[in-house]
Amino acid sequence: MTTHQNTQSDQLFSRGMIAVLIAQFISALADNALLFAAIALLKSQLAPNWQIPLLQEFFVVAFILLAPFVGPFADGFPKGRVMLIANLLKLLGASAMVLGLNPLLAYGLVGIGAAAYSPAKYGILSELVSAEKLVKANGLIEGSTIVAILLGAVLGGKLADSSVSIALFAICACYLLAAIANTFIPRLAIARPDTKLSPPKMVKEFLQALKVLSTNKDARFSLIGSSVFWGTGSTLRLLLVAWVPVALGINDLSMPANLSGAVAIGIAIGAALAANFIRLEHVNRVLPAGLLIGILIMLFAHSTQLYIAIGLLILIGATGGFYVVPLNALLQERGHETVGAGNAVAVQNFFENFCMMTLIGLYIALEKSHVPIIYITFIFGSFILVAISLLARQRLYQKR
Repeated sequence: MTTHQNTQSDQLFSRGMIAVLIAQFISALADNALLFAAIALLKSQLAPNWQIPLLQEFFVVAFILLAPFVGPFADGFPKGRVMLIANLLKLLGASAMVLGLNPLLAYGLVGIGAAAYSPAKYGILSELVSAEKLVKANGLIEGSTIVAILLGAVLGGKLADSSVSIALFAICACYLLAAIANTFIPRLAIARPDTKLSPPKMVKEFLQALKVLSTNKDARFSLIGSSVFWGTGSTLRLLLVAWVPVALGINDLSMPANLSGAVAIGIAIGAALAANFIRLEHVNRVLPAGLLIGILIMLFAHSTQLYIAIGLLILIGATGGFYVVPLNALLQERGHETVGAGNAVAVQNFFENFCMMTLIGLYIALEKSHVPIIYITFIFGSFILVAISLLARQRLYQKR
């Protein structure tokens, strides 16, 4: 990474953008394969069922604890180099799982790398492309990520069903390839060269960025809206592991992974539609799609036929992709104008992962209370419907 690039490109498919897409695809594929490999490892160790959602808790806690620090880190160094370091941290965590470290702790190490990776991954887009192409760039990132989620979940489930060790070695190789791809990203100008990596100063700046974005009506709308979606979506992916045996009578790990892939297909479709039909000034048009997510999850909870379940999950993904991609672009643009894109994404990660941790904690509590999985799934669909209804009401009231 020796070439300097200090201005946004009018081209969508610049060298830097292509390198980011490749690195993100491989890294996201490994992330999603690792989840199913870790679940298989826990099952092989005869861990109790409630430890499966606890995996995600160990992963997201890094996003919450490191939120004040990863934004300045992303904005204080060339973002391609930050992505490289983050992928190497993910490689360290996956390697630790191969070497026998407790899966929960090893997955937590991967979470540290993912927490560092996210602000750089999204923040670099506003440095690579112009504002007019930002929604399209987000669509490409989300689309490639969703394809990676699809392949990662399917391959991770299949490999883990046959051999957990082979699955983990393949995942380590993917993280290494992603790190190599990061080296082809041009060395961009540092977004905030005055950044000083002093922990007290970074906490103070994070709280200031949190205050600025929370008082900006567009940024606040994006933060709350995307947090509700990703919190529910992450819980739904874990719910599938318990839902499939009860609703469909299928007991292998490949089927929940494949159904996660169905959601990923839908999100890719929705992200593509949003990139082509939604501009930032018309972002309120995504609200009906957000309401549909909750309704579809409530219908899905009671489905007992495989193909009906697949169809509903694709629709859930499509409405979700159409809903969340413009919200991400809106936050990046407002963040780039105010606190820096890296800080904005760090604040977004804090909100989203706090929501994930809360909802997954609720799932663990319901699981321990022996609430039937069908009812738990219906509860989460109801939650997203009510939450986005309240958000839509507030947004439309502000517009009037």
